[in-house]
Amino acid sequence: MENIDKMINCGDPSFGGAMYGCPHCGKLKFVPFRCHSRFCPTCGNKYSMERTTSMSFKLVNVQHRHCVFTIDENLRDFFLEDRTLLDCLFHSVTSVVSRMFFKMNKSKNYTPGFIMVLHTFGRDLKWNPHIHCLISEGGYSDDGFWRPVHHFNYTYLRNAFRTALLDEMGRRLGSSFKKIKSQCYTNHKEGFYVYAKPNKCDPETVIKYIGRYLGRPVIATSRIDSYDEDSETVTFHYNRHEDDKYIQETIPALDFIRRLIRHIPEKHFKMIRYGGLYARHREIDKNLHLAISKAKRHTLRDFNKWRTAILSSFGYDPLKCPDCKHEMLFLELYFNHKRVSLEEMYEKIMSKARRRWSSA
Repeated sequence: MENIDKMINCGDPSFGGAMYGCPHCGKLKFVPFRCHSRFCPTCGNKYSMERTTSMSFKLVNVQHRHCVFTIDENLRDFFLEDRTLLDCLFHSVTSVVSRMFFKMNKSKNYTPGFIMVLHTFGRDLKWNPHIHCLISEGGYSDDGFWRPVHHFNYTYLRNAFRTALLDEMGRRLGSSFKKIKSQCYTNHKEGFYVYAKPNKCDPETVIKYIGRYLGRPVIATSRIDSYDEDSETVTFHYNRHEDDKYIQETIPALDFIRRLIRHIPEKHFKMIRYGGLYARHREIDKNLHLAISKAKRHTLRDFNKWRTAILSSFGYDPLKCPDCKHEMLFLELYFNHKRVSLEEMYEKIMSKARRRWSSA
């Protein structure tokens, strides 16, 4: 409920904000605080921008492959009932990708770079946990050599992922999982489906892909067609994954909300994780040629700032006075209808941080 309350009150002036004023004509402008919830369409989009920018800074300047690791439908409810099991998905993908590169060249330890993103939703918003993974088409050896790799063994990926995940879940769930584990092997003799076809992901395409897809919300507002107050139903649409057919669904508003909120991650749970080269910090790795130069990083970070992001996205400066066009200046903060000094706000933030550190 915390995320829902935050979203409902996002941008509500009564919860505080910053006051700006024009030094030339005296015009005032109040900018309310945002909720910073990933569930909120506005703040979630900003969170995605920040995360995708951070991810793009890690990318090595080589081709990457987009892979999708899926699971048996009968396993989905296990992850819904016990969210801690979602860690098993990340652990399994990490072990499978690392092992695949090791098997290619056992004499030298070539390490790829890969980024894993957990999606718990399908296009119809139903619970469907799976991992999207961007993997570098090559690995870096311990003695500083890069080896390109353009062939991914699909058979190995499918079988190894099935085995790794079922073994991981079996260790966590014990004997009660044996029956469903056996059924999964029977139903998936060729392993769980893993999409790993070549997709020509050069560094520039990968960076655009990360921003457009890996950080996307559960449902874009453009896919919500209407809300009927009389019947209290929501109509939304999607293109079915199997055949790309256009599907429009109308469901009770409460069911729509239920479908959405089940995808809110647990607090502090990391939906994006790094593996291989992208997870480690070694001196020798600094020799790798990154996809984004250090000179460009300042520009990308600056884009995430509130003022610059609005200017770049919508073409207007939110701090330009609407009357005389001069730049408006920050005056003061408000919190719960009261003025709050910057010093007081800083102390509140630091006090929260100290409590968090002491409890860690």
